[in-house]
Order: sequence, then C-alpha cells, then structure tokens
Amino acid sequence: MSPPQAAEVAVIVGVRTVDGPHRDGRRDPPGNLPPMSRFVDTLVATAAGGGQLRGMVTGEPKEPVRRTWAQVHEEAKRLAGGLIGHGLRPGSAVAVLAAAPALIAPTVQAVWLAGGSVTMLHQPTARTDLALWAEDTVKVLRMIGSDLVLLGEPFDALGPVLAEHGIGFRMITELLESDPIPAPVPVGEDDLALLQLTSGSTAEPKAVRITHGNLYRNVKAMVERAEFDFDTDVMVSWLPTFHDMGMVGFLTVPMTFGVELIKITPVEFLSGPLIWPELISKYRATTTAAPNFAYAIVGRRMARVDDDDAYDLSTLRIALNGAEPIDETAVQTFTEAGARFKMPPECVFPAYGMAEATLAVSFAPLFTGLTLDYVEAQALEAENRAVPVAEGDPRRGTDAVRSFAVLGRPLDGLEAQIVDEHGNPRGDRQVGEIQLRGEAVTPGYLTVDGPVETQDAEGWLATGDLGYLIDGQIVICGRRKDVIIMGGRNIYPTDIERAATSVEGVRAGNAVAVRIDAGTRRERFAVVLESKLAGTEAERALAKDVAARVRDAVDLRPYAVVVLPAGSLPKTPSGKVKRAETATRFAEQINAAAGA
Repeated sequence: MSPPQAAEVAVIVGVRTVDGPHRDGRRDPPGNLPPMSRFVDTLVATAAGGGQLRGMVTGEPKEPVRRTWAQVHEEAKRLAGGLIGHGLRPGSAVAVLAAAPALIAPTVQAVWLAGGSVTMLHQPTARTDLALWAEDTVKVLRMIGSDLVLLGEPFDALGPVLAEHGIGFRMITELLESDPIPAPVPVGEDDLALLQLTSGSTAEPKAVRITHGNLYRNVKAMVERAEFDFDTDVMVSWLPTFHDMGMVGFLTVPMTFGVELIKITPVEFLSGPLIWPELISKYRATTTAAPNFAYAIVGRRMARVDDDDAYDLSTLRIALNGAEPIDETAVQTFTEAGARFKMPPECVFPAYGMAEATLAVSFAPLFTGLTLDYVEAQALEAENRAVPVAEGDPRRGTDAVRSFAVLGRPLDGLEAQIVDEHGNPRGDRQVGEIQLRGEAVTPGYLTVDGPVETQDAEGWLATGDLGYLIDGQIVICGRRKDVIIMGGRNIYPTDIERAATSVEGVRAGNAVAVRIDAGTRRERFAVVLESKLAGTEAERALAKDVAARVRDAVDLRPYAVVVLPAGSLPKTPSGKVKRAETATRFAEQINAAAGA
C-alpha cells in the first residue's frame, strides 16, 4: 500500500476543509486559509482514516495498553489547545522531557498541530549530576530559543530542578485537561518541525534543523522503499525517542501513516533484552531496528535459550541496522540464533542514515539480507581504491582483505556523490567523502552561535563519511575524522575494533580505536575496551592478546590497550561508542598502559 497522499483525500478538522490538489501533493484550502504542510495533513488524514483501526501499544511487559492513532490524535488536540491557551505562538520551539511513549506520541503531535517545533531533550540518568544537566539544558533552550519544557513521566519530579534554574515547564498530564483545538495551526513546508539534538557533548549543543518538507519527504520515501503495507505491517521498537531513529523512524513514521506500533523504552529493553524477540513473537511483528550491540547481545542470549518454541520470528521481514558501520559478526550472531526460531536471514536490512538527511539516506534491496563487498586492504588503505576480491579467492578471510556492507541506493528524492579532498567527483569504487543532495537534506544546524548552513551553493551536504559507490549503491568505510593515518595508510577504526572484539573476553561491540596525536607525524592509536577481566590478574594477558590480534589484522601495533569494566565506555543514545570522548576521558589510562 502506498502512503496516503493529501492530494487523495478531503480532510475535515473542525471547520477546516482541505481540498483541491497541488502538483506537490498538497491541497488548496478554501477562502483565505493558508495551506497546511503535507506532513500535518497526512497526520490528520490518518487519524480520520486508518488510524481509527491501528494504533500503539505501550506499557509492555507489565501493563500493556493499546490506543488507536485516532485516540492519540484526540489527546494531541487537547494538548495543542493547552499549549495555545498558555501562549504558544506559531513557530515557537518546544522542548520535551519524557520517556513514556504513551505521553511522547500525543505531545510531539500536539506541538506540530499548534504550529511549533519539537526538541527532545537529553535525558538524565540515575548517575547524572542534575545541577550540571540543568546548566546544559539551559544552554540548549537558549540555543533553540525556547522558554518552555513539557515535562512527563518519569521526569515529573524534576520540576523543582528546572524552576531553580529559571526554566519554565508545564506538566503534560495537566495540559491533557485542556479544550481541544478546532483545527491545526497552518504551517508551511519550510517551517521547522524538529530540532534534533546531535549526540555530541551537551556542553556544546547543536541541533539539526528539520523542516516539515524534509520530514514528509523522508518518511514517505522510507515507507515506499520498504514497501510498507499499512494494514498488515507491525513495528516493534525500544529505541529512544530522543534519537533520530527512535523519533523519526519508529514513532513519526507509524503515527503519520497509521502503522501498528509496539513501543517500549530502552530501560525496559536493557533490563531484559529478550523482551525484544518476545514482543516480535507476541505481536507477529514485521519490522524492527537496532544498532550492532543489540543484535549481538540478543543473538547470544537467544542462542542460550533451551526451548526451540520460545519464539516465533517467522513474520519478521525487516530488521534494520544502520546506526553505525554494520558489524557482520553481530549480524551473524543474530541470524544464526534466530534461525532456530524461524527467522528468515534475509530480514536483515542494512541502511545508511543521518539526522542531516532527516533520517534515512539509503536502504539495501529488500529480502537480500546483508551483502558484503570484499576489497583488497592494500589498495584501500594506500590508494583509496576499493578493488574487489572475487568469491573463491583464497585471500578472503585473511587480513589482506577488508569487507563492507552494501547499503543500497539513495531513497527517492536524494542523490549521492563521492568527492576527493579537493571536491572533485570520483568514479565507481574510488574512495572519498560522501556528499548528499535532495529534499530530505536539512537546512543546517542551530548552534550556540546561531544557525549554520551545511549545504554548498549547489545544495550538496558534506557528510564527513568516507565511502564509495558500486553502480549507485553506497558503501561506507568510516568517518573522515576517525581515520588513523600511519605510514601513508588510511586505517579504519572498525578494522581495529573488529580484531579486538574477536579476542575472547572482550565484550562484543565494546572496543574502540582512538587516534592519538592526530594529524602529526607521530599519529598513533590506542584500543580501549570493556571486559569482565578488568581488574583481575588476567587483564594484562588479555591486553597482550588484543595487541597481537590487532597487529595481525592491520600490521600495526596499538600504542596502548586499556581494559575497563563493563559500562565504562561513553556512548550515544543509540549505543554507539564515542571515540573522541573516549580518547579524552581515558587519556591518563592510555598513557599509563603505554608505559606499563
């Protein structure tokens, strides 16, 4: 089923009737009413149509509650009425601090119906210094020009902390008691819908500016490329809503088009990761997503389950992996364990995405699973060429060959090119920086110093990702800023990290290669990893084994290997390890390990 177009329906909300097709899919309203964005029109159309049947389940596993998208929309109209009644003006930025999906869904929709933009704040944890968190939050609010935080479960108790720092807030549950708005506030395609905070340090906040036009074009392209059937597809997600994949991919998409969604929080997943396959089985889910570490963890735990009938994963057709360079070992762990529970291996769905393109850039072809491109290591590292190594070549499986996931062609409305360091386009299988252009590419950032444009005069966005094209399909090698340059070779951190995690005792997905003295003749690298052997007599032997394995893999010895307890590495909301912050935070340990 294709997405519902605003041009295919007449939408009636209160006294507003949207009618008369535009070439871009919008409809001219009667009289002098300004046009509504295609995104909001589609939200409203869904609530009046398929959203009366399909909806969202929250509260698993203890108290599951299901509400239709039409019911969510009614709550959103009341919340929007409360926002406008308390003085919210069109174009205002509204910050949201909540974790419960049952509250977040109507709240973000309410902000859009009221003509505002949404910013999901970084959430404090039990270990967070609340005073520092509040100071960082003040910086974010100043940056986005907001004086309002919508507060909801489980952060209700933070009201006094916000008030102490002069931060205005409203309780979401109180706004739900308001009278509903009769019609959405008109907004245009170029008005902001989301200010997506990046996953960098909150001390230097930065937000991606995502317009209504960006959002509509990207969510529409995603459901078309993934061949969604809104009547039958079922999505399961535990991804955080303050991360772009959780907010756009697994809340905005199902809410916009009326797809059945089962949504739990990251805390509920991390408390018992096997709840993920349990929910897929229980709800006959077809679509899910996660970063590498989750596939590795759940794969290992499913492998230890004794009962062959514990799960039924046969309905799963899309298990998206795209928050970071895809770890083929994690994917293999997941698919091998899932095979016992009838999971089709071709459900693995490699993708490439970034907030600066709203979310999704490219999807691999459906029903093909993970496809790897094998290339010569020497040509890649010394010549920036991806020379293919044929199937059956004895070099495959050795350190002379590197492998990368093929991530498919850009979604409709996006185009990609590869350029060298001077901005000159490169050909197929020539490595360079990936640039993107199209309707989903956002205008740029908001920073503490004001807006920053990211597109050049021709509309190209420099992604900072290094990769190459194969007949138009994108392959990612790594981030430009993370590449380690030694002896004239470009060494990709993922090669070092995969070698490190292949050593028994290293936690899967918890090894990071960091640059030292970057950009100098003395550039080096260290490996920082997590292991249950940290602090034991076996720690030193583990470090030596990792150093030897890394040297075998990339023909270079790390400057140091640092072994940390589980939970020590700094990570983004999606579970990616932060390389730069790791290098800074553990600099003393790195130097100490080097001198040991």
